[in-house]
Amino acid sequence: MKTKLINFTIILFLFTLNSCKQNEEGSDMKIIFLHHSTGGVIWNGNKTSTLSWFVGKISYRLSKKIEKNPRMPALFNNYNKKHKKNYYIKEMDFPKATPYGWENNPYDYYNIWVKNAGEEPFMKEPTLEMLTKEYQLVIFKHCFPVCNIQEDLDSADINSDLKTISNYKLQYSALRDKMHEFPDTKFILFTGAAQVKSRLTEAEAKRAREFFSWVRDEWDQAGDNIYLWDLYSLETEGSLYFKDEYAVSPSDSHPNKDFAGNIVNLLFNRIIDVIDNNGNNTQVTGKEN
Repeated sequence: MKTKLINFTIILFLFTLNSCKQNEEGSDMKIIFLHHSTGGVIWNGNKTSTLSWFVGKISYRLSKKIEKNPRMPALFNNYNKKHKKNYYIKEMDFPKATPYGWENNPYDYYNIWVKNAGEEPFMKEPTLEMLTKEYQLVIFKHCFPVCNIQEDLDSADINSDLKTISNYKLQYSALRDKMHEFPDTKFILFTGAAQVKSRLTEAEAKRAREFFSWVRDEWDQAGDNIYLWDLYSLETEGSLYFKDEYAVSPSDSHPNKDFAGNIVNLLFNRIIDVIDNNGNNTQVTGKEN
């Protein structure tokens, strides 16, 4: 009898969870999260939950079903139910591996959104003209190869995919001007995902820190429609490198499940604060002021 009661409670919980899923139709705010693999790990927020652990004692298959539910949409489901909102968030690989190629560095956003702007997709990727017609908040990020920054050449080239600070700055300035063309849309940009020590040189790591400090301290402008989420600071905690204890391994710069399970809540806090309060109640890491 006790086992049946526990199983019924679990089934009831799952039914409740599914019944409060986001509703795209008639949503109060439509949000798109553009990312690659690091973003996917954070979206899933795969820290093992207490519920999953408990359910696993009864049914391993059922626990895996719960664990596979991405954390970010679940946070929105709970928020919508509690606050009587209908915020809708979805994810998208951007750019896709084909035909554009699996690169999301400053050059690539500049190439798709600025250099090849317009009402038609570029190499099957949506431009800002297209995205802003459907979404009121656009979230985007770079994966950790963005940190492999090389020495500057004699002159900067906005149309170059060479990873240098001077090129990045030109591309970021053009991207900021472009986003300002859509004042009714809000944007959240991650500072770059960091690299573990074994995957870049000390000089590259110093240049990465210099660039993302510039993004936070100079590029970002108060009072506009662009907001930051400082993933770089969360991953490095003031050091030059992604901390090994937060990474999958000392040779793999993806976040591990426990770290992702923690920071997905900070990203969620930042998103909600940007929507509801223009980002005034949280720091750029998503921690409350």
